[in-house]
This record gives sequence, structure tokens and C-alpha cells, in this order.
Amino acid sequence: MFKQHVQGNHTLLSHPNYTSQITLDWFDANYWQQQNKIVGAKKGRATAWFFKQDELTAVLRHYWRGGLVGKLLSDQYLYPGLEQTRVYKEFSLMSKLKELGLNVPTPIAAKVTRSGLIYRGDIITEAVKGAKSVLDVLIERPLTEDELERIAKTIALFHSKGVCHADLNINNILFNDISDVYIIDFDRGEIRAPNPQWQQSNLARLERSFLKEQGRNELFYWHASDWQTLHGNYLKALANIS
Repeated sequence: MFKQHVQGNHTLLSHPNYTSQITLDWFDANYWQQQNKIVGAKKGRATAWFFKQDELTAVLRHYWRGGLVGKLLSDQYLYPGLEQTRVYKEFSLMSKLKELGLNVPTPIAAKVTRSGLIYRGDIITEAVKGAKSVLDVLIERPLTEDELERIAKTIALFHSKGVCHADLNINNILFNDISDVYIIDFDRGEIRAPNPQWQQSNLARLERSFLKEQGRNELFYWHASDWQTLHGNYLKALANIS
């Protein structure tokens, strides 16, 4: 599924196609900047760096803590054993989702750096070609009925496979260059038995993100009827899959 090897206090996870290329430098944004290979950045709670290496365009993301704990510990996590780290869990989950044929970015590599009882982490994923988030679209124009249906069908497919996303929001749902829908950022995600309770909780979180961004952006092409269309398509798709 993926390779694993240790370098000093670092454990590297890598996609088999990239194992021979991955070095510790890959996880250092300064390394890519010095080579003029940074091709973009996405600011959020933490910066995601986009870099190009040969034919690969990838995204480098460091793991940062959120909330009040994050103000104190920033990027430090208590080490619970490699397979229980957020880094390992996300990388292995994404590898599994690719195996299931779901639209997620290909996981390229990850790094767990241990220092005593503490660890820090980074993950590199393939960039979605021509990616535009649902938020990006809605700031420019309304979603078409076809796009609403594509989003709904994609979420229904993930849910039917038991994929529970910990933070399903309109920044984490992307269209690629041919309008296929991808879902990104599986930190704290998991595969569990399909169940209407957590599935509806996922959807409620998504609906809140539409409303939150509507309140935050002066131009935002979103109406309650759009949510009704999306939700109706989701229920129909889930029923058809089941």
C-alpha cells in the first residue's frame, strides 16, 4: 500500500512510485523556495505550499494544533505510537480511499518527527489539477444544477463507503479542470459503518459552512434553494447506491 522507513528520529511514509525520490528536504518549504519550485500557496490556519518537481505538482502541509491548545503547543503532539499519530492515520486513510477509487488527491509522502514524548508531522499530497474550491466558485458565480448534483453524488459515494470526513466544508470540496469533484483534507477522518446519524452530521457541518461563508463574503452566490437541491440529490444518490 505504501512504504515506510526510518531516518534518525524521522519516520517517512511514501507512495511506492516516489519512495526513491523522497528526502527530508521535501518537507521543507524553504528547500523548494531556494530552487524556485514553489508555484503557489494557500493561506488558512496554516499555509499549504504548492511545489513542482519534474512532472509532479504537490501540496506540502505541516500539522498545526487549533484552538487554545494550539496557542500553547503550536505544532507539538503527544506521541501515542506511530500508527496512532494523526499523520499516519491520514496518510493511510488517503491510501485506502485511492484504493477504493474515490476522488481524493494521491498521498505522496508524510513525515513523523519524534522528540521524546512529542512528535511533529508533515504530509505531501498530489495537487488536484486546475483545482477550484466550492468557495472559490461561489464568490464568482452560482453553482449550476449539474455542479450541485456532482457535489451531492460525490458525498453520497463517500458516505456509502463509510468515509466520515471530520471537517466537511466548502474549502475542502474541489472541482478539477474537467469539473470532477474531489474531497481533500482527511485529518481525523475515518472509515466507519455507514449510519444516517454521522452522515447527517457531516451534511449539517457542510450546510453551516455555506452559511458561514455567506456571512463573511460580500459577494456570495448562494440561496437556501441551492441547499435543498444539493440535499435532495444527495438523498437520491445515496438511495440509488444502497
